[in-house]
Amino acid sequence: MSSVVHIKNMVCPRCNAAVQQIFDKLEVEVESVYLGGASLVEELSKDQLSELDQLLLQSGFERIDDKKSQLLENIKTSVIDVIHHKEHFQLQVNWSDYLSEQLNQDYHYLSTLFSSISGITLEQYIIKQKIEKVKEYLIYDELSVKEIAFRLGYSSVAHLSAQFKKVTGMAPSLFKQLHHSNGRQSIDSIS
Repeated sequence: MSSVVHIKNMVCPRCNAAVQQIFDKLEVEVESVYLGGASLVEELSKDQLSELDQLLLQSGFERIDDKKSQLLENIKTSVIDVIHHKEHFQLQVNWSDYLSEQLNQDYHYLSTLFSSISGITLEQYIIKQKIEKVKEYLIYDELSVKEIAFRLGYSSVAHLSAQFKKVTGMAPSLFKQLHHSNGRQSIDSIS
């Protein structure tokens, strides 16, 4: 009988590879590993779950048991996936429709749950993730601010700049001048 394991802090393809290595070490057969979890061929025993928990924690991950925490992690994973991992995306995304469809839940419920558990609104979380992506683009210096604004679905450079300044305390141009490589946050630590 197959089972699903939900895992916190999986935010990139390297995380998938790290989790796959953990299952390989445990000699557990996996159908697939994806952002936020893994599908297993068979259910794990209590001893296997205990060993899995230890190995996950050593690698900066955590198994999630309760449904609300799983849903919260799925919300975060969906946002991170769109903002940080989609190629040639245009973030003219209607987040309420997108998340409702992706997670098969009412957006109001998702938003309320997110705020109650994480302490910030879902909208604030999305903005913070977008600002981290802006910082990445600015540091790598491959795109103009106008191109970044377009890629991330901002209505204008002014809108991006105002939001960037509100979150970071400085304009994108100043951030770029200072080349704040240490000014970035790990995307899984944003709350």
